[in-house]
Amino acid sequence: MRANRFLPLAAAAALFLSACGGGGESVDTGGGGGGGENTLVAAVSAQPDQFDPHVTNAYASFQVLENVYDTLVVPSAEDLTMQPSLAESWTTSPDGLTWTFTLRDGVTFHDGSEFDSADVVYSYRRIIDEDLANAYRFATVADVTAPDPRTVVLTVTRPTPNLLELIGSFKGMAILSENAADEFDLKTEANGTGPFRLESSDANGTVLTAFADYWGGAPSIDGVEFRYVPEASSALTALRNGEVQWTDNVPPQNVEDLSSDEEVELGSVTSVEYFYMSMNYQVPPFDNRDVRRAIATAVDRDEVTQAARFGAAQTNQTAIPEGSPWYLDYAPFTPDQDAARQLLEQAGVQTPITMGLMVTDEYPETVAAAQVIASQLEPIGIEVEIQEEDFATWLDRESQGDFDAFMLSWIGNIDPADFYENQHLSSGGSNYQKYSNPQVDDLLTRAATEVDPAARKDLYDQAARTIVDDVSYLYLYNPDEVQAWVPGLTGYQVRADAAINFETVQLP
Repeated sequence: MRANRFLPLAAAAALFLSACGGGGESVDTGGGGGGGENTLVAAVSAQPDQFDPHVTNAYASFQVLENVYDTLVVPSAEDLTMQPSLAESWTTSPDGLTWTFTLRDGVTFHDGSEFDSADVVYSYRRIIDEDLANAYRFATVADVTAPDPRTVVLTVTRPTPNLLELIGSFKGMAILSENAADEFDLKTEANGTGPFRLESSDANGTVLTAFADYWGGAPSIDGVEFRYVPEASSALTALRNGEVQWTDNVPPQNVEDLSSDEEVELGSVTSVEYFYMSMNYQVPPFDNRDVRRAIATAVDRDEVTQAARFGAAQTNQTAIPEGSPWYLDYAPFTPDQDAARQLLEQAGVQTPITMGLMVTDEYPETVAAAQVIASQLEPIGIEVEIQEEDFATWLDRESQGDFDAFMLSWIGNIDPADFYENQHLSSGGSNYQKYSNPQVDDLLTRAATEVDPAARKDLYDQAARTIVDDVSYLYLYNPDEVQAWVPGLTGYQVRADAAINFETVQLP
């Protein structure tokens, strides 16, 4: 996520791995056996890298941590608006520079210690002072104080209308117990206030047990056992065979058939994740706007989406999905190879052009999309060299600027600043393509302090149009967040932000 390095790159959540094999044979899901009949067994695609919420960038870790930790505020499952959590209420000063949070009473950590304002100050200061993964979220925070055990005050240097989203959109902003880093090995241990406590984790799986003293009421299940099943077809077979009761590793090509399958219950929602391709502004000829626009004109997003997601996605030429209050209906590019060739001629470049397109074999969805894009660009004189890398190499090359173009996704977005700021500001921490447009910088900077929602949306809409026109990102689609569970399981809701929360689940 670094801005979502936590979940923009490193997590590209809901990147469903390709289906292999099939059939109804029994599948070894690697479970170590963590709970009894009232334990939910969940098949996920990857193993957590660690459990320090302030450090990890891995979506696999946050699938677990969502159930272990709390934040001051939390997105609602329905529309992602920010709701009370460890803070039961808050106020903002008339000048917008002081946010005062009243904390919930009667909250305890898993080790039995009582939650109070000192824990919040410790958690936030740890992120800020140690410059941890999400320190950028406190860019406008001048001070964090605790006037009394039930009150926390955040003082900001300028109005920050999205402060609630910054501190509550995901568990990378979790509240730890005071001095937790000294008292626990946070890479392997956890001490949260959430509905489940971390019991154990190894190569076979991760086990959570219900926290009876949870402030929101004890969960109705005894615990959750996460099993790592990287192949989507195997996860689906395990679900059918009753070896697991839930999975988010659903083969996209099976979604249509599963919707009428009585053995599986399917949940789906258009996610706030978006897939995109970006070209390196420091590598000719991709520094030429007409070349980038030629490529954007040659790409048929519907074909790309069908190949990568089998229709389980919504094509989009901007980042924010339809249904969000921040959605912008703007689609200036219509697939047209003749028009694309004319733009290349206008750019004054000689074809054929070779473009290396970096993808990662750990997320085959990007490989499938790249193959279609390569076939669409070849007729206009652009030869695409698909470069498949392991994810660690992909990340390293991206950070070094060692690419012509790359493809992946961002997830965990709620506020429009999440979708555009870090990626397209000249100084943005995730602006790996080195895009720089003073007009966009001005619009995004003004939007960041605009407290009137309508005026703020107008500024982001203007910025988004220019970003799309300049092809800083060539947006492709918003994938559907698809999950499946056994019939009779209740109390679970698929979320557009891909957060996995089992707090209210009841098993059949």
